[in-house]
Amino acid sequence: MSSRRAEVHRSTSETDVRLTLDLDGRGTAEVATGIGFLDHMLELFAHHGGFDLELAARGDLEVDGHHTVEDIGLVLGQALREALGEKRGIARYGWILLPMDESLVLVSLDLSGRPFFAHDLRLAGARVGDFEAELAPHFLRSLATEAGLTLHVRLLAGSDTHHIVEAVFKGVARALAQAVAVLGDEHAVPSTKGIL
Repeated sequence: MSSRRAEVHRSTSETDVRLTLDLDGRGTAEVATGIGFLDHMLELFAHHGGFDLELAARGDLEVDGHHTVEDIGLVLGQALREALGEKRGIARYGWILLPMDESLVLVSLDLSGRPFFAHDLRLAGARVGDFEAELAPHFLRSLATEAGLTLHVRLLAGSDTHHIVEAVFKGVARALAQAVAVLGDEHAVPSTKGIL
């Protein structure tokens, strides 16, 4: 099987993001976004997904974190799409019911090529350190859009914003690890259409 690795660079008047993603890594991460809590979330995303991730981002954090978080999501989604190529041999689907102390999150996803994101997270106005928690769904929408990912996230229990967001990032990572896993026939596309 060929390498499932991608490098993406996105530069705008608001941000500059460089990212390398290896889907068949060992869960290592070198991340610097300028937002401490987001660094932590991306590090555990790599660890729990078994992905190697290198990310350096500069953004207009003097305004707020919105542009930086959005563009990192877009770049990670693009890298995921490129690393998967034609998606031959992959499981395609992944899901997990993930607990984090009092929080319980359901994540279900399909590497369908059809971008869609639905969630019921209620995070408006909450902060974790220097991270505006309501940017977590925005990050996931950007990721799903660029990756061509159908993604559903449901909060079944939880009151601690830190635990909720962490459960979401871990859950997405674990579900993605299932979906990108290579099954028996590495030449078969997991769709009756023959393409994803």
